[in-house]
Amino acid sequence: MTVDGRIENGQIVLNQEITLPEGMKVRVEFVSTEPVPESTNEATSEELPSLYERMKSVAGKAKGLPTDLAINHDYYLHGQPKRQ
Repeated sequence: MTVDGRIENGQIVLNQEITLPEGMKVRVEFVSTEPVPESTNEATSEELPSLYERMKSVAGKAKGLPTDLAINHDYYLHGQPKRQ
């Protein structure tokens, strides 16, 4: 069930009146039409290192892998029939 609401005087007020059983678990999702203040924004892509930068320390380290690993990874990982 989804119920819309708003904040009034620092409290959540639902748009429709409903009765929930005591102890019921709920999830609150914040939806705003206003921009989020910069102090709460997650890091932007300019601040995050690229995938290459994060993975370059392990790139090219694996040795002795089968030459058909890319096409037959399901065979090697999960025992599926080989493709070629």
